[in-house]
Order: sequence, then structure tokens, then C-alpha cells
Amino acid sequence: MKKADYFIFCMACCVVVFAAACSPIKIVKADAAGNFRLSDYQTFNFYEMEASGNALRAYGQQMDFIRTEMIRELERRGLRQADENPDLRINLGVVIEEEVQTRETNILTDPPTYIGQRRYSWKSQEVEVGRYNEGTLSVDLVHNRRNELVWQGVAEAVVPKDPSKLRERITAGVEKLVKRIP
Repeated sequence: MKKADYFIFCMACCVVVFAAACSPIKIVKADAAGNFRLSDYQTFNFYEMEASGNALRAYGQQMDFIRTEMIRELERRGLRQADENPDLRINLGVVIEEEVQTRETNILTDPPTYIGQRRYSWKSQEVEVGRYNEGTLSVDLVHNRRNELVWQGVAEAVVPKDPSKLRERITAGVEKLVKRIP
């Protein structure tokens, strides 16, 4: 292999690795039962959502959008939604948690403080630099007749504050998760 070809190959590999690492959506889990194949099933439907109080009020539209995207992706894979006696039941779970972004202080950027009588003090510490919401979507596929979990996937991502970007993130996350179903 020529030196120039080797350099181009290495650069292409770096670009692929960098692009994958910068993906805003992280697939945490994608586990299937031993012989599970999505192509063995023809129909699906969702479990009814159970929530008490105002739990879904703030995120009701997003949950509806997640369901719509799941329907679109599963239909793309050859399944169809059926109200009565589906082959697969889908259980969706969503958790939104507020996270704190921190950084460690550095003597070069955070100089020592004067505490009197020519004594200076400095120690490394964590300081808060921001807060953000992180969302986790879990998808369970259950064989309806046997009531048996056949596939489970979990995706995580930062939840954007802009509603249009949130929809884009949901679309990309559901697509990435469904691609992992064998």
C-alpha cells in the first residue's frame, strides 16, 4: 500500500470513528431472545400507557410522536399495526432526568485566592457549568401469545429544549433503535 493511500485510509477510519462518537443518541442496550427475528412476526400494537396524576401532561405530545415514529419504522420493516390479537406487543418507557454538567478547576484558569496574611489557598474542585435534561427511551417487544419478552432496547440522548430539534432527535433515536432489532 502506498504511503498516500495508507494516509487516506487512516483519515477515513478516523472520520468514521469520530462521527460515530459524536452521535447525539447512544444505544445503551439492544438484547434479543435466542432465536428472535422480527421477520417472524406480522402484526404489532402497543400496551396501554398507565400513569397517574399529571405525569403525562407535560410529555403527552412527545409520547404520541414516539408512538408514531415506532409505527413508521416497524411498518418500514414489514409489520403492520393490528388492534386485535397482534403478534407483538410494544411497551414504551420514557425517563427524563435533569443532569448537572461540571468541570474540574485548574490552577492555570482558576488562580489561588488570597485569604490574608500572605497565605494563598487553592484546591481542585468540581464546579457546575450548566444543567440539561437527559432522556432514556426503553422499548420492550413482547410475544403476545406467550407473554414473553423477545427483545429489549434502550437509547439515551440529551433532550433539546427546541421542540423542532426534539422531534428530530426522537425520529433519529427511534430509527437507530429499530435498526438494532434483528
